Amino acid sequence: MFSPLSYYDRVTSLLSGHFFRGTALLLCRVSLAGVFWRAGRTKVEEESLLSISGTTRFLFEQEYSGVPLPSELSMYLATYAEHAFPVLLVLGLGTRFSALGLLLMTMTIQFFVYPDAWWQVHSLWAALSLILLSEGGGGLSLDSLISRFRRVRSSAPA
Repeated sequence: MFSPLSYYDRVTSLLSGHFFRGTALLLCRVSLAGVFWRAGRTKVEEESLLSISGTTRFLFEQEYSGVPLPSELSMYLATYAEHAFPVLLVLGLGTRFSALGLLLMTMTIQFFVYPDAWWQVHSLWAALSLILLSEGGGGLSLDSLISRFRRVRSSAPA
């Protein structure tokens, strides 16, 4: 006999499994990384790896001047963070650390640069960061691989 509750239980069991969770966390990592990587690439000269553009210097001196750090320091911190943290997130390496860094950047942007952008943009970045902070990178990450390797090594006889 067909029972809607048993069908629901089977579907939720499948959706809460290891593979689905890992895939969802991978999507969170890639989505958040994509936003910040693209922002980081707009801060550097075209066809360079990390040469800060004149436009970026101007923006940090003028439009982003509300950030409570010297504009030169905040310019370099933001540019390097927007390049390093996304790479780490895509790899799933230091996921919680990277998510925390991007959450702090998001909140800095929210409070000191674009305070009217919470519901349109920043709430989504914060939500993705908080999910990754609480859950980690998931099974499809280098963090998970390293954790499994450490468990195997620690349980091996000496």
